This record gives sequence, C-alpha cells and structure tokens, in this order.
Amino acid sequence: MTHPGLPWEWAYLVWTVMGLLYFWMIIRPSVQPTPTGHLAIARMPVLGSLIRYTSVRPAFLVVTKLIFVTIFLVIIAAGLYGTPFPERNAATILTWNLWWTGLVLLVVLTGSAWCSICPWNTLANWLVKRKLWRRAGSNSSLNLRLPKSLRTVWPALFLLIALTWLELGAGVTTDPFATAILALMMVVLATASLAIFERNGFCNYFCPVGRTVGFYAQLAPIELRPIDPGICARCTTLECYNGSSDVDPCPTRLVMGRLKQNTYCTSCGNCARSCHDQNVAWRLRSPSAEAIQDARPHWDEAWFIIALLALTGFHGLTMLSDWQAALVEVARALGTGEHLLVSFTGSLIAALALPALVYGIFVWFVWRIGPAKENYRTLFCRFAFVALPLAFAYHLAHNLNHLLREGSGLWTVLQNPLGIGTLPASMAEKHMRMMEMIVSPGTLHAIQALLLITGVVVANRVIQRRSYSLATDSPWQRRAMVMQISAFSFLVTAFHLWLLMQPMAMRL
Repeated sequence: MTHPGLPWEWAYLVWTVMGLLYFWMIIRPSVQPTPTGHLAIARMPVLGSLIRYTSVRPAFLVVTKLIFVTIFLVIIAAGLYGTPFPERNAATILTWNLWWTGLVLLVVLTGSAWCSICPWNTLANWLVKRKLWRRAGSNSSLNLRLPKSLRTVWPALFLLIALTWLELGAGVTTDPFATAILALMMVVLATASLAIFERNGFCNYFCPVGRTVGFYAQLAPIELRPIDPGICARCTTLECYNGSSDVDPCPTRLVMGRLKQNTYCTSCGNCARSCHDQNVAWRLRSPSAEAIQDARPHWDEAWFIIALLALTGFHGLTMLSDWQAALVEVARALGTGEHLLVSFTGSLIAALALPALVYGIFVWFVWRIGPAKENYRTLFCRFAFVALPLAFAYHLAHNLNHLLREGSGLWTVLQNPLGIGTLPASMAEKHMRMMEMIVSPGTLHAIQALLLITGVVVANRVIQRRSYSLATDSPWQRRAMVMQISAFSFLVTAFHLWLLMQPMAMRL
C-alpha cells in the first residue's frame, strides 16, 4: 500500500519559485544583518498573565509530565504484552505513527518544549533525584564532570544514526516488543547519565531526539528569553544558572542573560521559577531568525546538521516502492543472498557520505573562489545552516503525509491498546485509513509544496545574511561564492521535490 505522490502542477510551481529565487540571488547575493524583533507573550493582557502564572509554578508542568509518563508506560506494556501486529498495537502506532511523525510538527508550534515533558528524562529525574519537582539533595548523583571528549554532539549523532539503522534496517517500527525495549533502553541511558554525571549530560550531548529538536527549534517562532535584558545584565546571583533553594540549576548549563540560541534549551522552566525577578518568559519572534543570523555552529554541530539533512532524505528513499527490490539486487551483487541488513547498512553509509561530500565540494569551491584569509573549516560551519531549513521543510512535508494519511486508525487502537483478540489489518482497511484524511489531498499537496518553497526561501536568506561578512571587497567575487552555496540549496530542494512526487509506502 502506497501514498500517491505530489502532482506535477505543484512540482511546476516549486520549480518556478526556485528559478525566480536563483535569479534573485544573482541580483542580490548578500544582505546586511539587521536586529530581529520579538513580542513578549508575558506582556500580553490576558495570555501574558497565564504564561507568567504557569511559568513560575511547577504544578502545570508536573501534571503534564505525569500524563506523558502514563502514556509512555502504556506503550511499554503494550509492546511487552500486547499483540505482535504493529497496526493493532499502541506501542508502534503511538511511537512511530503519532509521536515520531508529529514531533517535527510540534517543534513548529512549541520550539523545544517537548524536551520539558519528555518521559525518558522525567523518569530519569524521578528515579535518581526521588523528587517530583523540588531540588534534589547533593547526594542524589555522583555529580562527576563529563569528560571533555564527550561534551560535543558527536555522541548524539552516532545514536541518531544507530536509531535510524534500528528503525529502518532492523525493522523496529514493525515490532511492538522491540519498540518497547528500545524505549526502555533510552530511559536506562538517561538514568545512568544523570546518576553518574552532573546536571543533564544525556539531554545536552547524547539524546538523538533532543539534539534534533534543539537544532530544529532554531527555526521555531517561539523562544524562552529574558523579559527585560537590563535586569539580567545587572544580576549577580545567576539563579537561572545556579538554581535556588527549591529549584534545580539549568540542566544544560545556560545563562539566560547570554542565551542566543534554542539549540540546548530544553524549556524545562527552571530559569523562570528560580529567577527572583520573574524576568524569564516565552516570547514570539520571526521564524528562522535565529538560524539566519544568530546561531553560531561549531564543527560537531555543523556535521550534525549535514547528517540531519542526509537522514531525512534517506527516510524518504527507504519508503519508495522500489526500495526493497533495490536492496535485494545489492545483496545479490554482494553475495549475501537474502540477508538485506548488509546492503541496507551500506546504503545508509552511502546516504550519509554523499550529501556531506556534495556539500563539502560546494564549500571547497567557495573557499577557492574567495580570498586567502577565508578558512575552509570556518566556511563549512558558517554555511551548514543552509541545510537546516532544507531538512526541516522536507521532514515536515514527509511526516505530514504519513500523519494525515495513517492517523485515522488511532482511536481504534486507543480503545484496545494491547490489541487483544485482533487480527492483522486487511489491505481494504489500510486503504480506508489512507483515504479518511481530515484534509483533502489537494490541501495536503499545497502544504507540502509551500513547505518546500519556504525551506528554500529560508535557506537563501541564510546565505544572504551569512555571506555579508565574507572577507572580500569584490562584488563579483562575493556573487560567485554565493552562487555556489545557492546551487547546493537548489540541488537539495530538487531532490526533495522528486522524493515527494514518488508513491510512498505506509509505515505500518
């Protein structure tokens, strides 16, 4: 059973916009960075009071955590003791069809707020600190300093690749028992990290979902920031970093007065509750403003973004109707017979290496064209953010297709989470699920096309803003450098457009 792809008329629209954008980049290759505006929600008449109230009191957050922990425990129970049919089991339906597909959409609406209610971290905190919300004693953890070699996002990147291998190669998505075991393993990792190391090294450096959400949150229209920066500038106690007598310190070691990026903020609210001036709250901003000019990636972060771009495209490739047949042919060529895991692993490695190689080549052209004072590694990191909106836009478009077409059977599964006494879904039932969409196919296609267009528009804005500081006084030299990165942006978008036009297999 496959989903129909994006029709040609929408593809023509995307191609037309891409051509106009490329022409615009020739005319105006760079734009001077300007301060971005924001709107403090806390200063709104009614909503502001509600935000302030819920931000400084833990009750709302604790209740929300309890709800999601309960759902998580239902998933574990369903996976361990429920039916092996994935389309009838709450473990696979809730994890892969609802949460994994809807998580990226949630980032658009709430930024990194998912991390504040994540059941993995919630259970780890309760198990180690043995408190629901108050600050734990100093003996709750060994509080060892995380080794410097691990204070990067490389561990999270390796775990993200491993998660992709398990999801798409080992078939965890179609195995309720394996899904439950994988979820329990993540809780064990989070708990072990919190019990051994200070603060929250798991969320900061190891969690593949948290780091993905963190990078995508740079494109979100919401952020947790000071209401009055002047108050933070005069602060000497730094409760946002150190915590208070009742509130734990920031788990990811952030100082609110210096915070410029959403990347490592888990939206836990510790800073809002500990600040004696109540100077921390949510505020709205221009979407993607952070990725366009504020974020400053390091070498490991740049590689994470490029890998994220590669893995989103790889997810699409694995759901093509001819994917399985292609794996069989590769396995036969390698002499592994019907064992497809080797050919899948090779394809995953190739899917990671090829986009990185292509991006590296385009950056190399920029480096060669530009003045000698420009460093290749610096350029690689600077323009890595071009890949972020491209990955995010396709990830949204791809996941939205699965969420809307395969979400109609959710209520039936919730009525019988363990799937007791059920039979596998017939092709007719799967077809009915796919057809019972809450929006029309035309609306879905329009949203998908708009998402691709938005992704390439934001990528071009990233190029224009970040190319302004290129060390060159020659307009033609700057234009030639910018056109190289623009070509990479359009090449990736063309590939994503082709993927969306192909029939896609259902997840379950």
